Amino acid sequence: MEFVDTSILCNLLGVPGKCQDREQAIEELKSKRERRETDLLLPVTAVIETGNHIAQVSDGRSRRSCAERFSGVLTTVIEGRAPWALNELEWDGAHLRALVAGGSTGSSLIEHACNRLGCGDLNILIERDRYLARTSGVRATIWTLDELLRSYS
Repeated sequence: MEFVDTSILCNLLGVPGKCQDREQAIEELKSKRERRETDLLLPVTAVIETGNHIAQVSDGRSRRSCAERFSGVLTTVIEGRAPWALNELEWDGAHLRALVAGGSTGSSLIEHACNRLGCGDLNILIERDRYLARTSGVRATIWTLDELLRSYS
């Protein structure tokens, strides 16, 4: 099982300013699908962060085009035609408690912020932790281009 990070989603969608590794991400996705080596999960956090990155694109035409691609990808997720499934989660006190504590990383949200691991990246780790807690015998990593996040994967 692999959680798809925002860095991957932005590259696959071609979000201006966030897609410098687009060809690499596309090739990795093709390879994963051909080898069927892992199931992919789309964290809710990646959906929110990607939408924010798209909303911040300065050129209106590019922003609209990217938003249309993003909407299309989300529609394929809803219809079960995407190369990944949505990681459905319950956003509750337990989730926030885990976020503040830093989940299984051994460092708190405060420590991570001081070390430049953002709340979005930490939340993807928490989504993975909570997924693992409700499944058994599953190994889950994070597919990311972010070196700091990868170090916790």
